[in-house]
Amino acid sequence: MIQPITELTAAQLRRRMQLTSLPFATTADAPELNEIIGQERATRAIEFGIEIPYQGYNIFAMGPVGAGKTTIITGFLQRKAQTRPVPHDWGYVHNFNDPDRPHALRLPPRGGAGVRAEVDQLLNQVAETLSKAFTSEQYAEHRGALVHQLDQQRADRLRQLDQFAREQGFVLVRLPMGLMVSPLKDGQAMSQEQFEALSEEEKQVFHTREPIIQDALERTMRQVREINDEAEVRLTNLDREIAAVTTKPLFDRVEAAYADWPDITEFLSSVHTHISEHTDDLRRPAEAEEESEGAQGGAEGESAQPSLWFRPAAGSPYDRYRLNVIVDNSALTNAPVVLETNPTYLNLIGRVEMRAEYGTLVTDFRHIKAGALHRANGGYLVLDARSLLRQPLAWEALKQALRNQCIRIEEMGQQMGVLATASLAPEPIPLDVKVVLIGDPSTYYLLYEYDEQFEKLFKVRADFAVEMAWTAENEQKIAQFIRSRCEEEHLPHFDISGVAKVMEYSGRLVEDQRKLTTRFAHVTDIVREAAFWAQRAGHTLVTAADVDKAIDERVYRSNQFEERLREMIADGKIMIATQGAIVGQINGLAVLQLGDYSFGRPSRITARTYEGRSGIVSIEREARLSGRIHDKGTLIITGLLGGRYAQDKPLSLNASITFEQAYDSIDGDSASAAELIALLSSLADAPIKQSLAVTGSINQHGEIQAIGGVSDKIEGFFEACKAMPPGLSGEQGVVIPASNVSNLMLKEDVVAAVAAGQFHIYPVRTLDEAIELLTDVPAGERGAEGAYPPDTINGRVDRRLRQLAEQLQRFGRPPAKEGHSKSAREPEKQPPHEPELPTDEPEPPRPQTTARRRHQPRPPWAMTP
Repeated sequence: MIQPITELTAAQLRRRMQLTSLPFATTADAPELNEIIGQERATRAIEFGIEIPYQGYNIFAMGPVGAGKTTIITGFLQRKAQTRPVPHDWGYVHNFNDPDRPHALRLPPRGGAGVRAEVDQLLNQVAETLSKAFTSEQYAEHRGALVHQLDQQRADRLRQLDQFAREQGFVLVRLPMGLMVSPLKDGQAMSQEQFEALSEEEKQVFHTREPIIQDALERTMRQVREINDEAEVRLTNLDREIAAVTTKPLFDRVEAAYADWPDITEFLSSVHTHISEHTDDLRRPAEAEEESEGAQGGAEGESAQPSLWFRPAAGSPYDRYRLNVIVDNSALTNAPVVLETNPTYLNLIGRVEMRAEYGTLVTDFRHIKAGALHRANGGYLVLDARSLLRQPLAWEALKQALRNQCIRIEEMGQQMGVLATASLAPEPIPLDVKVVLIGDPSTYYLLYEYDEQFEKLFKVRADFAVEMAWTAENEQKIAQFIRSRCEEEHLPHFDISGVAKVMEYSGRLVEDQRKLTTRFAHVTDIVREAAFWAQRAGHTLVTAADVDKAIDERVYRSNQFEERLREMIADGKIMIATQGAIVGQINGLAVLQLGDYSFGRPSRITARTYEGRSGIVSIEREARLSGRIHDKGTLIITGLLGGRYAQDKPLSLNASITFEQAYDSIDGDSASAAELIALLSSLADAPIKQSLAVTGSINQHGEIQAIGGVSDKIEGFFEACKAMPPGLSGEQGVVIPASNVSNLMLKEDVVAAVAAGQFHIYPVRTLDEAIELLTDVPAGERGAEGAYPPDTINGRVDRRLRQLAEQLQRFGRPPAKEGHSKSAREPEKQPPHEPELPTDEPEPPRPQTTARRRHQPRPPWAMTP
C-alpha cells in the first residue's frame, strides 16, 4: 500500500538560526577567534606534519578553491612558529683558496647584520692601523737600515769583483744594459781602437784571462741576484710581520666576541692571514690614488690632506674580506613563516647576480642573493602547488633541496645544460624546513600517480573539508569569525539578525540544513558587501536587511541571462505549461551554471510511444547533445521497464524522449524520474498535471534518488509560475526526492508562498508515489497472481505493452485459411521473408551509430538536470 504523500511545511524549507543561541548582542561583544573553524581533520594533519621531526614529512594541504586554505594555514603556522626559536642567519664570504666557490657562513640568530657591521668596522680599523704603521718614521728607519745593509752587501760583491778583474788586467764597466769587463791600460778601460793596436802576444794574454773574468762576473751576478731576492723576501717579511703584529689585537678583539662561533673565528683568522700576506695588493691602489692626486699639483695639492693608505673604498681589494649576509633574521622574534606567491626557480633557491664592467658581465660572492628556501630555513615555507608546477625547474629544485637537505644555488642554464659560461658555485647551505604545498585534489592525485618522489617527500595530507556541522558551537565560531573580519578590515559590526542571515547564507552555499560552509572566502565576501550597504544606508550595525541587500545585489549583478529566460517563458517563446493535464508531457527541472552563478530552469519533457522494437530512444543522445550520465539514466529506464513489465512478455515498443527546446548539451540523471513518468503517461494514456514539476533520479527498483541543486530547481519553477499568467494559482508545486528535504534552503519568497498555500513541495520516495501524485490515478501493485489492477497506471502500462507486443507479432502474417474454398490452381502466396518476432527478452537499446566525442568540452551554459 502506497503511503499518502505529506506536503512539506514552510518550516521544513529553510533552517533559521535562533537569535537566542548566541550569548552576545553584537559581534563586537564576541570573543576573539584563535582557532581554525571546522577543519579538525586538516588541523590534526598539519600539527602532526609540523611536530614530527623526520625527513619527508612535509604537508600537502588539499581542498577546494575558496576554502581559505592559505589564510588558515599561514595563521596556524604563525602561531606554531611562536614556540620555535629564531634560526641562524647565513652569509657568504670569499674563498681564498678557490674564489669560484664562496664559503657559506653560519651566523648568530638575528646577529648577521651585527657581524657584518663588525667586519666593516674591523676593515676600517685595519686600514687605518696599516696606514699609520707603514708611514711611520720607525718603519722608514727600519726599512732604510735593511735596504742599506742589502745595498752594502751588493756593493761589497761588486767591489771584490772589480778588484779581482784589475788584478787580471781588466776593469768593470757599467753600461745601461748591465755590467761588462774591458781590458785595462793605464788605469782606464781600453777602447776598441786601443785594443786593436796591441800586439798579438798582448791580445793573446787578454783572451786567455777573459774566461776567468767572465766566470767570476757571472758568479758575482748570481750572488747579487740572490742578495736581491733575499732583500725582497726580507722586506716582504718585514711588511708581513708589521701587518700581522699591528692588526693582531684588532682581530683578537672580534674573534673573542664570537669565540662560540667557529665559522666566524675561522673566517676572521683567514682574513688576518691573507691581509698579512698581501699588503702590496692593499697598498698599490692607494699609492696610485695618491700619485693621481699629487699630479694635480698647485696650492690645492699642498693644502689638501694626504690620503690614507689601505683605505677600503668601493671597488678596493678590501671588498674580498667583507661579509655578504643573505639571510638576515633581525626582524624576527620566532621561526620564520614564508609565503612565496611567485615560486620561480630563482625566487625559490636564490641566484647569483651579474654586473657589467667594460662590456663584460662579472660577479663575485657579494652578488649572491637568497631565495625563499633560505628565508624559510629553520621555519616554514608555504607554496601554491599549481603556481610551483607552472615554473620551469622549480618543482625539481624543491625536490632536490628537500631530498638532499641542503640549498645549492645553481644557474638555470647549468641546470638545463645549455650554459657553458663559468660562474660561481656557492657552498650549499644545510636545510631544515617544513614545506606546505597548497592545492586542489586533482593536483594531489596527479602528483601521487606520476611522480614517484612525491609520496616520499610529502607524506602528510591535510584534507580540508568544504562543510561542517551546523551546531551551536560552530554558530558561535562563525560569529567570532565575522568579528575578526570586522576588526581587521575596520568594518561595522553585525547585530544578531545580521549574523543569523550570514549563517543561513552559509547553509545555502552547501545546500544542507545540517551543514555550514567552510569556504570562508565566500563568507568574507558577503560580510564585506553587507557592511558596504550598511554604511551606505547609514547604519552603525549591519542588520539582516543589509545582508539581504548584499545577497540580492550579488544576484542582480549575475542574473541577466536568467531574467531573459524568464521573459521568454512568460512570452511563450519557451513553452512551459503550468496549468491543465497532458498525456506524455511533464515539467522537468535543470540547473544552468554560468561562472559563479547558478539557477534553475524548467524544461518541457515529452515522450511518444508506438509500435516497434527499437526500445527507448533519447533524442538528445542521438543528436549527441547528452552526456554519459544522462545516457546512463536512459538505460536505467529501460532496465526498470524490463524488470517491472517484461516478465511474462517481450518488451516490444518504440519510444522517443526529449527535452523540448533544448539546444545545448545536457548531462546528469536527475531528470530520469520525469522522463520515465512521461513515458508511463504515454503508455497508460494518463494525463500529467502541468502545475507540478519533477526532479529526481530513478534506479532500476523504482526508487527516487537524491539529486543536486534542489533549491535552485524549485526556485526556477517558482519564478516561471509567477511569470506566466495567471501567476501562482495555488496548484503549482514541485515533486522532489524525500532524501533531498534536508538540502532545502529556499529563498524567503518561496517559503512565504508555501506558507500561504500558493505553492507546494511534495517529497516522494518511489516512482509509484510520484505518478499517483501527478496523475491522480493509483499506481497499482501486483496481486497474488502477478497481475496489476486494470484501472491503475501499472495495469494500463502492462496492458498497453502486451498489446504492442501482440500487434508486432501479428504484423505481416497472412490472413487465416477458410477451408478449401480456394482453387488448387491458386496456391497460397507466402511472404518471402517473415519477420522474426521477439520471444523472451527485449532487444537491447540500439547502439550509437557514430563515434562520440568523449572529451568534447561542455559550454558554460550547459544544463544539468
